[in-house]
Amino acid sequence: MGSRVALVVTMVSHKAKVWIALWTVYIVWGSTYLGIELAGETMPPFFGAGMRFLIAGLLMLGIVAWRRGAGALRLTRAEAATSLLIGILLPGANSLLFLAERQVPIGLTSLIIASIPLWVLLLRFAARERPDLVSVAGLLLGFVGIAVLVQPGGGSGSLGYLLLTVLAALMWAIGSFFSPRMPVPRDAFAATAYEMLAGGAVITAVALVAYSPDQLNPAHYSARSLFGLAYLIVFGSLLGYSAYAWLLANAPIGQVSTYAYVNPVIAIALGAIVLGESITWRIVGGALLIIAAVAIVVRRESRQAAPVVALREPDDVVGPDRDPVEVATGRVAER
Repeated sequence: MGSRVALVVTMVSHKAKVWIALWTVYIVWGSTYLGIELAGETMPPFFGAGMRFLIAGLLMLGIVAWRRGAGALRLTRAEAATSLLIGILLPGANSLLFLAERQVPIGLTSLIIASIPLWVLLLRFAARERPDLVSVAGLLLGFVGIAVLVQPGGGSGSLGYLLLTVLAALMWAIGSFFSPRMPVPRDAFAATAYEMLAGGAVITAVALVAYSPDQLNPAHYSARSLFGLAYLIVFGSLLGYSAYAWLLANAPIGQVSTYAYVNPVIAIALGAIVLGESITWRIVGGALLIIAAVAIVVRRESRQAAPVVALREPDDVVGPDRDPVEVATGRVAER
């Protein structure tokens, strides 16, 4: 009898941990769009993005060295090259959002970024992989939703900035597609830290060339912008990814991947409540199309993937093949 009670308590405790981690990912990653908008109010876009990933990458490397020892930070030349490439694609895509959100509302931005699994599926077609007809139907439905959203006017920003957001989603998808197919450090946290560090270094170098010393003077940045940057570093990059990595090792992939269509809802709500953004019928229609499409693709592909081993030790982190369904979850640690 006592063993049964202990088992029930353990299972309930594990279930509670999963939901706490899941809601952490929902809220934190859904709110990073607001953090980007706040940081970019007075901070040059590429400088803000570069600083975010440089600092977050260094902090995560320190955490990995502390928790796992310096040996976990070793990487080969091939792994270093991958870190540089993925760092340019994923943090690079994020830096485009710093620029795009100066005109595009964060709710609309989040919906376009939510299309990443659809772009990954399209890349699988280009690589001659053959998803089933249900996934293809979801893909077509999603791109109809993108077409509905990417129209200038009505406070949605200019066409150029909207297309910049689409480019960010495509860059994210390319990084998500190639990452599991290339050599990366075995430790997921070390891999992400190196990618953030590499991307941050490249973006910061671009910022130092593109902006004048006066624009880079921190005295000109508002408290809101500094708060936004700090939030992105601590919550978006460190806390959010830690919860996500734990979920990959301890929860079914189908449940983990639900963030892909919950995050936009969080972002739209924050945009309306905090920034006073309008929720138009076009945004509602596009949101329904994209979220439905992503739900179809994510759930369909998740069912065909190998199951994630549950109930692993919390300190265990999945290796380079940690995400068996890149179309479902993508490489979004750098959000």
